[in-house]
Amino acid sequence: MSFDGFQWLLMAFNAIEGRTICENWVLRRGKGVAQVFCSMLEVQTFFKQKFGAPPVHIVQAPGRLELLGNHTDYNQGVVLALAVDRYIQIAASPRKDGRIELASTAYPDTETFLADHIEHNPNASWANYVKGVLDELRKRRIGFNGFNAAIHGNVPIGAGMSSSAALEVATALTVREMFPYSITDSGIGQPPARDAKNNLPSLNHNERLAMAKICQAAENNFVGVKSGLLDQISSLFGKAQHAMLIDFLNLTVEMVPMIGDIVIVVCNSGVKHSLVGGEYNELRRECEAAAAAIGVKNLRAVDPKLLNANKSKLTERQYQCAYHVVGEIQRVTVGERALRGGDFEQFGQFMFQSHDSSRDFFKNSTKELDLLVALARKHPAGLGARLTGGGFGGATINLVRRLQVESFMADMARDYTKQTGIEMEPRVCQIVDGAGAVLR
Repeated sequence: MSFDGFQWLLMAFNAIEGRTICENWVLRRGKGVAQVFCSMLEVQTFFKQKFGAPPVHIVQAPGRLELLGNHTDYNQGVVLALAVDRYIQIAASPRKDGRIELASTAYPDTETFLADHIEHNPNASWANYVKGVLDELRKRRIGFNGFNAAIHGNVPIGAGMSSSAALEVATALTVREMFPYSITDSGIGQPPARDAKNNLPSLNHNERLAMAKICQAAENNFVGVKSGLLDQISSLFGKAQHAMLIDFLNLTVEMVPMIGDIVIVVCNSGVKHSLVGGEYNELRRECEAAAAAIGVKNLRAVDPKLLNANKSKLTERQYQCAYHVVGEIQRVTVGERALRGGDFEQFGQFMFQSHDSSRDFFKNSTKELDLLVALARKHPAGLGARLTGGGFGGATINLVRRLQVESFMADMARDYTKQTGIEMEPRVCQIVDGAGAVLR
């Protein structure tokens, strides 16, 4: 939908009850588009309730699914990723007193602080992802003043779809809308000018990459998770009906068509993960230690032959982690060829192999994730399945035959609940474009 269409309908919401609009959109445009629009109405309404006036800006950033390439990003490997139709939205307006006030539909209390005094609040850890981005912008001498912001979204928290990166990207875009800035790896550029419709120019490739690095730095430095760039790049670079082939050694992004009689289904195990807990950082240390012991900069430089030749130099845990990463990089390479050839059955087998490696070697799966993959493997509609995201809980991503998707979801929900007692509702995810502004 165009920006003008969204803006007109959001303005219309001030005069017409939102539920009626949403119901009409479900009928006219389909459930997926209606969900996005209705979410926009919700964040606008929430902002007005909290701050007494409509917002000036609304931006949204999608969550992501890692299609193939588990923990290969910080090893300078390759990943196939998708931006999907689960979003974090931020509605915002500037204020003049230098204070920043954050409100979220997911948490009861607001968080207020001075724009030039950003620090942790243990009672509002959810705000660290916003504060971390603001802190990184300050370090780069990007100026901003106070503002009000309302945060809303439907990216499941702790499901491995990267709600945190979506929030970081949405924060960086929100600041850009209110206090226009341009930044690249070489420094601050000339602030972008608005056009006749008050729109800022779209981010180019280098600007998106620089913004992704700012958001990654926020998570690394302020939040304390030593994550790679996968989540932020996926949220910023996504393209509808395409997978992104992201090369983290050369920092390139190529689009691979994902068009065929297939559907992406997410099955949330109901076991939330929290990467701040330390498991993610520990896996990264093991991978880096393995590379150092072999004598290379990163595991991207290692193939199976070299790994086996140096096995005696590694601890058992270092070898297990390296074995997974080296194999996963190879699976992404051959998986890309399968996708370009439209061979979804072969690609699905690479997904199953990926999960087996996560379970047996990298050890970032759980019994619930293993069960979900096992159920998908035996279903006639299940082409492929694997855990997605950091692991230790969260969700599986499933490649499913389109004509059998309803039976797949019904059977998965029934069998998983029967064996675990956990209610699980599979969700179809559409592949969408990356982050941007929808109201200026």
